[in-house]
This record gives sequence, structure tokens and C-alpha cells, in this order.
Amino acid sequence: MSPTTIGLIGLAILIIVLFSRMPVGFVMALIGVLGFSYVVSWEAGLRIMAKDFFGIFGSYSLTVVPLFILMGQVTFHAGISSRLFDTAYKFVGHLPGGLAMATVVACAGFAAVCGSTNAAAATMATVAMPEMKRYKYRDVLSTGTVAAGGSLGILIPPSVIFIIYGILTEQSIGKLFVAGVVPGILLSALFGLTIYIWVRLRPEIAPRGPKTTFKEKLISLSGVGETLILFILVMGGLFIGFFTPTEAGAIGAGGAIVLGFVRRRLTWQGFMQALFESTRISCMVLVIVAGATVFGHFLAITRIPYALATWVSELALPNFGIMAFIILVYLVGGCFIDALALILLTIPIFYPVVTNMGYNPIWFGVIIVLVTQMGVITPPVGVNVYVVHGVVKDVPLESIFKGAFPFLVALILCALILIPFPQIALFLPSFMR
Repeated sequence: MSPTTIGLIGLAILIIVLFSRMPVGFVMALIGVLGFSYVVSWEAGLRIMAKDFFGIFGSYSLTVVPLFILMGQVTFHAGISSRLFDTAYKFVGHLPGGLAMATVVACAGFAAVCGSTNAAAATMATVAMPEMKRYKYRDVLSTGTVAAGGSLGILIPPSVIFIIYGILTEQSIGKLFVAGVVPGILLSALFGLTIYIWVRLRPEIAPRGPKTTFKEKLISLSGVGETLILFILVMGGLFIGFFTPTEAGAIGAGGAIVLGFVRRRLTWQGFMQALFESTRISCMVLVIVAGATVFGHFLAITRIPYALATWVSELALPNFGIMAFIILVYLVGGCFIDALALILLTIPIFYPVVTNMGYNPIWFGVIIVLVTQMGVITPPVGVNVYVVHGVVKDVPLESIFKGAFPFLVALILCALILIPFPQIALFLPSFMR
């Protein structure tokens, strides 16, 4: 059999096995190493698996994942997140899906700190899910909101994907970061609109809270004090340049611990539970990322992404038709390959084609990040969905995918807006030299 045929068989097996509810990280790693071994050699397959797992678990840049997860766990066990959501509920709880909208805003703010979709999904699942359960929100809405909201981590700067794209294409990483700001706000607004329409059509999935008086709203603002301190500490230090995003995670986690003990809201038992849960969730996230990396290497050796990209670039179509096909490749490819692996495989092929057609490379970077975002919430390799499922194991995987689907529509709509109106992404970078 040809490597391409083997790759297609591997994809089919992956989809089938995932429906057996086996841990997704182990499934992708197993099929990836078996497929790689069949195409190359057993020794090469074992080496690539060892290299990928060691590389992921030893990656300094991925240290941000357990640090921000620890921050989220501490804020949860210290009651900081609970007080924050109580305040949010006082202000927007009477709106259709108000608490879910507040979760999207929280995800956007968190994305502006860490830039990791996995960390954002895991942390917000820990913080937001108990609160939405407390206010009787249905699981399909709450888990879908967290999975989709976490995807903002690769669009709103700082973003690892933008950094990799900038290095591969020799574009200004600063301009790429700035270009992601307005599309990130636009997408957050579209997510909020999605929640509003969904809850208007099905009011039972998000019961409205009672309207509160202005005095009650004002009193509830005391609940955001600790959150505001952490936000200023992490965001201020990050943007002033005192520390990197990874160091920001450590500062945030340390600050949350200090606040919890100073306010006497974090017990020793709660602190130990936060450490235990952070370790469990972090290991789960990193295994998923490592498994996706192994599987991505298997697909790379089968040359499926290269063959598909080459075929698209040689199509006898007008510029907009080729661009539509390129976006379709990323949309479909993102369903099977980790976003980072997909960009590493395809950008060297597509970038010259896009620039030769006269498209702005900064705008193209935003479009690619936006489209690959869709892959983190679509089956079979919707990493964010599996991350959320790992945190809230009592919610079926199918329900989370179902809950994420309406947000996929919002992502597609955002891309459709940016394609004819590139200035939405290019407006802010135009002020940079």
C-alpha cells in the first residue's frame, strides 16, 4: 500500500476508536506510532513517540499550561471565582444566557494572558462549570461555551500560533499580535450573540435569574476585588514587560495562593486539592497535545497534507477560488491535525501561493489562525472538547461536541466577515512602523 492509503486508513481507524471513548491522547499516540512504524520502521516509530512525548512534557513554553491551571484551581478553591460569578450573575443573570456570556468574556481575558487554548479551556472548565451548574444551566450549553471560549487563546494575543507563523513567513510578530485584537473582540461578540439566540430559542437550557436593583449590583462589586488584583498583576506585568507569559502564569498562581491565605478563604485541604486537580488536568492536557503531535508526524510521513496542499495550489481557478480551497484545507485538516502541526506542515507550501496572488500576509495569518481555531472544537480531534471532557467527566463527549457546534457557525461567520473586509484585521497594524 502507498503511504497515502495507509494515512487514510489511519484516519478512519482513529475516528472509529474515538467513538469507543478511549482516552483521546493515548488513541492518537497509539495509532500515530503504529502507522509511523508501518510506513518507516518499528524502531523509528518508537523513537518518534519518545521524542514527541519528551519534547512536549519538557517544553518550557508549555509550562504555561499547568501554571494557569493551578491559578484557576486556587481561585476556585479560595472562592474567588465563585464571588466573581456571583457579581456577574447580579449584572447579567437576568439576560438570556447571561452567565455563559460572562464566561466568554472571561475566556477572552484569560486568552490575553496565556495564549494557550488548552490552558484556557481547562482553567475555565474548572472555574465556570461549577458556577453554571449552580445556576441550573444545561451541560450542553455550559460545556460548549467553555470549549469554544477556550479557542480564543490562539487568536487573541499573545498567541503561540502567531509566533510560529511569523517565524515561518518572516513577518512582524508584533503586527500579527495587534492584528488579532479586533478579530478577537469581534469573535467574542459573535459568541455572545450565539448564546443569546440559542437561549432565546431554547429558554430551558439557561434559566434567567431575577433582576437586581442598582444597589445590589453596587454591593456585589466587592466580589471582583481579588480578580481585579490578579488581572492587574498578571496583565500589567506582562504588557509592561516585567515577565513573559510563562512567568505570568507563575505570578498569577502565586498571587492567587497569597490572596487566598491572606483572606483566609483558602484552607490547607483546599490548597492540597488544588494541587492534586492541577496535576491531574495538566497531565491530561499534555498527553492530548503529545498524542496529537505523534499523530501529526504520522500524517506528515504519509504526505497527505503535502499532497492536498499541492493539489489545491495547482488548481486552475481564480484567486478567490484558490483562497477558498486553501481555507477549506485548513478547515478540514484542523479536524484531524493539531493546529500547530497543521501550520508547520502547510505554511511553507501555501504562503508563496497566497503572496503571489497579492493577498496581505498579515491578514492571511489571522485568517489561518481563525480557521484552525475551528479544529479545536470539531471532531474527531477537537482537542478543547476532550480537555473539557477530562475536567467534567460526567458530561458525555457527544454533548460537548453538540454544544460546541453553534459556536462553529460563529467562527465561520467571523471568517466570512474578515475575507471581504480585511481592514478589520489590518486597521491596527497600519499604525505600526
